[in-house]
Amino acid sequence: MSIGILFKIAAVGILVTILGQVLKHSGRDEQAFLVGLAGLIIVLSWVVPYIVDLFETVEAFFSF
Repeated sequence: MSIGILFKIAAVGILVTILGQVLKHSGRDEQAFLVGLAGLIIVLSWVVPYIVDLFETVEAFFSF
């Protein structure tokens, strides 16, 4: 796992936070929720392959 993915996740988190606050203060709570949900989906799409790799490694480690 490279350090680059952590910076990408942090950048998405900062961007989602800023956009969410701007949208909430302008009275668009539904769009703020959708921005947060979109950020979550983007980050999960990056992290899921690492989780799958982790489970495969643990399975290979404990298989006899």
